Amino acid sequence: MKKFKLFMVGMLFTLLLGFTSCNSCGSKAPEVGEADSVVVIQPVDLNVERIISLDRQEMFINHAKDYRWFETAMKLNDFIDADGNDGSLEEVVNVFQAVKERGNGADVKVYKFQHFTDGTVAKDSVNGFWIEDEPLEEEAIVLTYEQAFERLMQANIVKPHSCYCTLRKPVGPIDCNPQYVFGNIRETVFVDAVTGDVTSYNPAFGPNFSKPLGEWP
Repeated sequence: MKKFKLFMVGMLFTLLLGFTSCNSCGSKAPEVGEADSVVVIQPVDLNVERIISLDRQEMFINHAKDYRWFETAMKLNDFIDADGNDGSLEEVVNVFQAVKERGNGADVKVYKFQHFTDGTVAKDSVNGFWIEDEPLEEEAIVLTYEQAFERLMQANIVKPHSCYCTLRKPVGPIDCNPQYVFGNIRETVFVDAVTGDVTSYNPAFGPNFSKPLGEWP
C-alpha cells in the first residue's frame, strides 16, 4: 500500500499536477532506473496515434479485453506559448490498468509506457488503481494530437506557459468528450477531442465551477 501511494503521488504529479512552468522543456530524456524494463528500438518520430495503437495492441495481447486505457501524456520540446513552437514532442507516456484473475480474487495493476525521441521505451507497472480519469478505450477520439495543437494555436485564447498536454476524459458531474488538456495547474486550455471546441474551463465541471484554492478537479 505504501508503494502504491508513492507511485500514485509520483504519477499524478508528473502527469496531472506536474504541468508546471519550469525550465525542463527541451531537456534530455531522463535515465531509467535499473528496476525498469527498457526496450531499445530504432529512433522514431513520436507520432502519438501510432504510439497509442502499439501500446494498446501490447496490452490486448497480454490482457485481452481486461484492460483500460486511461490517458496519454505528452511533453513538448518547447513552451506552448513560445514563438515558433510547432508542437513537436520529446516524450509520450501511456497509462493503462489491467485486471488479472487470481484464485477467488483479482489483481489490479497500473502500467506505464514511456516513449522517448532517442527510440527507447521504458515500461513499468505497480499494483493499484488509477484515478481521476474515465477510461478511453471505448471513446470516439476524432482529433489527432497535431490537429488539437493546431486548434489551440488558432483559438483566440491565452496560450499556457507550459510544455505539457494530456489526452484524458476528466471525472466530473458533467459527462464530456475526451479532452486534450494543455497547460499546468495555473493555466489550462481544453481542446475537445471530438468537436475541436477550445475552452479555458474543464468541461466535466462546466464554466461556472469555481475550485477552492489548492484543489484541482
